[in-house]
Amino acid sequence: MNLEKEAALIETILFLESDPVSTRQLSRITSISEDIVEEALLQLKNTLKEEQHGLELIEIGEGYQLSPKSELWEHLKERYGRKNDSRLSKAALETLSIIAYSQPITRAEIENIRGVAADGMIKLLLHRDFIKTVGKKDVPGKPHQYGTTKEFLKAFRLSSIAELPKLDEENKERFELNG
Repeated sequence: MNLEKEAALIETILFLESDPVSTRQLSRITSISEDIVEEALLQLKNTLKEEQHGLELIEIGEGYQLSPKSELWEHLKERYGRKNDSRLSKAALETLSIIAYSQPITRAEIENIRGVAADGMIKLLLHRDFIKTVGKKDVPGKPHQYGTTKEFLKAFRLSSIAELPKLDEENKERFELNG
């Protein structure tokens, strides 16, 4: 099935949108059935794989987005990536890693793993929209539990948490609670 016009329309929408767009949203915007949207996305993805294209179609959460190809991004991220003031500190990255690998997790559990207070890092990560409150733990005090967001997936170019690098035994133990 030739869906060049539909793929071009979807490519244009993805170019104009700054956030990932689901097949349902693409179907609503274009008035094309979700089945056809999915076929057009597959056609677009295959077209963009060709060497003369600088973009790729990536899946983030349950949506799609256009992104520079990884090999090209390495050359461009210094100029077009997040500015220095938005980079995360080592402490923030460590806290974010603990949340990503151990979610849902409470502040006290994060502090137990890190060995230091985590209030400031949690506030920073909440402000940057990399984490969110995902519930309350069923223990006395009902502390908030944290998990990662779509913004986290987008920033680290992951389609889901399952794409996080696998941990070796030493690091697995590090992310477990000490008591």
